[in-house]
Amino acid sequence: MDKVGLGAVNWIVLIVYLVAMLGVGVYFTKRSGKNTDAFFTASGKIPAWAAGFSIYATTLSAITFMSTPEQAFLSDWSYAAGNLAIFAIIPILIYFYIPFFRKLSVTTAYEYLEERFGPSLRVVGSLLFVLYHIGRVAIVIYLPTLAITSVSSINPIVIASVVGGLCIIYTFLGGMEGVIWSDVIQGILLLGGAILVLVLGILTINGGWSTVINDALVNDKLITTDNFKFGAAAAAIPIIFIGSIFNNLHQYTASQDVVQRYQTTKSIKETNRSLWTNGILALITIPIFYGMGTVLFSYYSNVEALPEGFNTSAIVPYFIVTTLPVGVAGLLIAAIFAACQSTISSSLNSISACITVDFKQRFFDKTWRLNDVVLARLVIIITGILGMSAALYLVSTNQAETWNLFLAMTGLFGVPIAGIFALGIFTKRANAPGVLIGLILSAITSYFIQQTSFSPFAVSVMAFFSSCIFGYIASIFFPTYTKNTTGLTIYTKNEDFIKSGVKQNIS
Repeated sequence: MDKVGLGAVNWIVLIVYLVAMLGVGVYFTKRSGKNTDAFFTASGKIPAWAAGFSIYATTLSAITFMSTPEQAFLSDWSYAAGNLAIFAIIPILIYFYIPFFRKLSVTTAYEYLEERFGPSLRVVGSLLFVLYHIGRVAIVIYLPTLAITSVSSINPIVIASVVGGLCIIYTFLGGMEGVIWSDVIQGILLLGGAILVLVLGILTINGGWSTVINDALVNDKLITTDNFKFGAAAAAIPIIFIGSIFNNLHQYTASQDVVQRYQTTKSIKETNRSLWTNGILALITIPIFYGMGTVLFSYYSNVEALPEGFNTSAIVPYFIVTTLPVGVAGLLIAAIFAACQSTISSSLNSISACITVDFKQRFFDKTWRLNDVVLARLVIIITGILGMSAALYLVSTNQAETWNLFLAMTGLFGVPIAGIFALGIFTKRANAPGVLIGLILSAITSYFIQQTSFSPFAVSVMAFFSSCIFGYIASIFFPTYTKNTTGLTIYTKNEDFIKSGVKQNIS
């Protein structure tokens, strides 16, 4: 495929955006460097709406901006059921999980696992998060790298280095406060850019909106009755909805990048508001991002054809650069970068929190004298470079359908941990040896299921329940702990737990 080029004006717009994001990190440098509380939780002074916007920008990212339209372009809107799943878990989060994390005042989600099961599960949970998010960073760096290399002959190593390098620098400088306010700016740009693509795309098609709708209906690009049949594999809406519940449960209960934000607001009430803000934004996402894919299908069916052998993961940037006006295209490529950077910065800050709090502070605080904020910043540099290296591998192999790759990673490494959190909160019989065995068996089960024709969403369902079931059954063969690491018997008896001031249903 011939490269169409980005053009000088578009490059100027893109560079201005990147420098502005760097400026945000510089602005928050002084406040973030005071201590780990400031660096990891912004000292609890983030307003609810900003925390909610940050959660939204973190969980959706460039995977949303590029892979969601690709999914709608190739298939239909069935994956939108996953966006609705967040509303199924927000009440559960508010009633059960948020009180846990706020009452225990944890910096990382995995401190809870130690309170409940002991230090071994804390280490395992934290380590799995770190590995999972290095992989996620790789996918998220890969997408804007693909966006630029699809229209430019610039070396992908240069692009990946710029995208990842700038994220590393402003995360290094600004800490969580800088990350959240960057997320707000990037989230606004992400949504605004997507709406602009949607509107301008419709205007370029002869017949406009009516042509788009007609093409979508004729080619089954929206939702059909077949989407509700379980035999429809990946397109079965019931499986997508149920699987997304467990994917979201992992993201909002067992993933440090989101759980860390629960401590950035002033109170539980503010945290709850941030979740509803995020839910509303996830709902708005459906017509915008799936609509982009439907519009692009109509455009490339009626106006022009895609080049032969085209990688559909780059369809959004290709349309932007080849079709939209100069300057506007630069702004929209910047929106793709924004979507990427909001996730990368959150992942890097959260990884550094895990390494610093769950490993250095927990096990080596007395022997390892390195300043915690300095260590956190070193971790950001190292893991950022690892993520960039993995992204370059994806570039070299020209990966397509990156959303399914991301979902496969989530089912294998993420969702089983969510099952362990659920066992800890909702049962008193589960114990450390049992849940560790359950976690291993669940990972093995998830791996073999992924080798079949099951959709990634079905894998997530199996991963969660296998983790819970195997963990509970295995726990029967081991003695139950009577005390946690703080010496309080708050997890073995319901009445003791109520005395601790945190709600819990235990069976």
